[in-house]
Amino acid sequence: MEITVKGMSCGHCAAAVTKALEAIPGVSQVRVDLASGRVNFTNANPIPKEELARVIKAAGYEMAST
Repeated sequence: MEITVKGMSCGHCAAAVTKALEAIPGVSQVRVDLASGRVNFTNANPIPKEELARVIKAAGYEMAST
């Protein structure tokens, strides 16, 4: 799955988003591209966009609407 996250600017940001997503059961292999804001990950189960947005916001960032 791929989402776009706004507000990331450094390695710490990427690590925070990675940690937040990996806390969701079934999420693995999180890859963050700081330049584009794209975040790719594997998920074993469907994850509602609302839940993803909530987790990203709790980490201090914003998920771009798609």
